[in-house]
Amino acid sequence: MSSKGTALVTGAAQGIGRAIALRLAEDGFAVAVNDVAGRAGELEALRGEIEGMGQGSVGMAMVVVADVAVEAEVAAMVGAVVARLGGLDVMVANAGVGGASQRLTEVSVEEWDRVMGVNARGVFLCYKHAGLQMVKQGRGGRIIGASSITGKKGMVTQVPYSASKFAVRGLTQCAAQEFGPSGITVNAYAPGAINTPMCAS
Repeated sequence: MSSKGTALVTGAAQGIGRAIALRLAEDGFAVAVNDVAGRAGELEALRGEIEGMGQGSVGMAMVVVADVAVEAEVAAMVGAVVARLGGLDVMVANAGVGGASQRLTEVSVEEWDRVMGVNARGVFLCYKHAGLQMVKQGRGGRIIGASSITGKKGMVTQVPYSASKFAVRGLTQCAAQEFGPSGITVNAYAPGAINTPMCAS
């Protein structure tokens, strides 16, 4: 474990997650980077970039492939990070998917479930398993989730996406109250449109 501690960033293969992982590594954290199996190549490239940033404890990195919408995979991901890097001090639940540009009456149940599964359930599972680990460690921690400007004001053509990001705000406030007495802070960031591959697609 580095002197700063260990951070886990989900959805780190590109965009905001990648930038967060690089900044945490620059700041001296050992960093575990996560995404789905189809992005393993991008994760390995990122791991190499982080490893090249320092010597000794600084620059430590590992790749953890997992689907954040599946509880068993999230639990295993956290366990793997703890076993390899010595604990978990920062969880950035950044993984998310965009939605089709559709009005509410056009959205299928399948599309609703797909977006909510990653953006809401995924954040919930990351908060849950990071929180369990941090409470067990007894040294506090930082949990951060990805909301959005559309999680503050609904957007008519982004129904599942907007609803999922409102859900992250509620989850974050609940988790902050639950974990605060253990010295764990829980916050969410809410960016507007950013020129990332997800937005471009």
